[in-house]
Amino acid sequence: MSRPAALRLLLVVGAVALLEIASRLAWIDPISFIPPSRMAEGAWTILASGRYLDDIVLTLATAGAAVLLSISAGFAGGIALFRFPRLRRVLDPLLLSWYAVPVFIFYPMLIVLLGLNRWPLVAIGFLFAVAAMAVNTLNGLERVPQVLLKTARTLRLGRIDEIRLIILPASLPFVFTGIKLSVVYSFLAVIAGEFILSGAGFGYQIAYAYNNFDNETMYGLMLLLLTFVGLVNLALHAAEQHLYQRRVPRDG
Repeated sequence: MSRPAALRLLLVVGAVALLEIASRLAWIDPISFIPPSRMAEGAWTILASGRYLDDIVLTLATAGAAVLLSISAGFAGGIALFRFPRLRRVLDPLLLSWYAVPVFIFYPMLIVLLGLNRWPLVAIGFLFAVAAMAVNTLNGLERVPQVLLKTARTLRLGRIDEIRLIILPASLPFVFTGIKLSVVYSFLAVIAGEFILSGAGFGYQIAYAYNNFDNETMYGLMLLLLTFVGLVNLALHAAEQHLYQRRVPRDG
């Protein structure tokens, strides 16, 4: 383990230990905040009982659909922006201000268009993530070294071979960053939407436990969510770093 990683782990362990001590000694209101050890017990009880399995699967399916749609549309959109500079000049202001718009205000309209089901939440996750995927795809295509493209033309590679052997491998690290952001943004949007807009799902169950003062369930669900998202983010980060490290000698 590297020194920065060890320091980060030590910081997390120290913060958890401090919260445990503070909650046990009632430095923090024990009614509204329980010790991390009780959170872990609540999470284990939830897993062992399987009580919220349907809600967890529902949230994962909704977020997964949003991720797949945002990656597909964002990748195609990034290619279109790269191939058509005029289209890019038209859409640049929109992309720059994309995340200044609260996408949740479109939920009533999405219900009218898509029905009172899970698809409005999928659409919110899609809207929240697609811009990040498109921008990073565009960034990756723009950063393909010109010397590689000149080499492809010198070797008289066909267009398909140029894309397969040159453009995609060279732009993949940046495209993968867009994939990582799409996963994170889609989960954030779907779970936040379930908090306030849904009658089922992981976010809804957390909000329901909060409204009923069921702290062990609420914090247990939150801990499960943080653990899952953290593991997914670590896996994506490791893959991203591997791709960037492979690209460094090529750029040099």
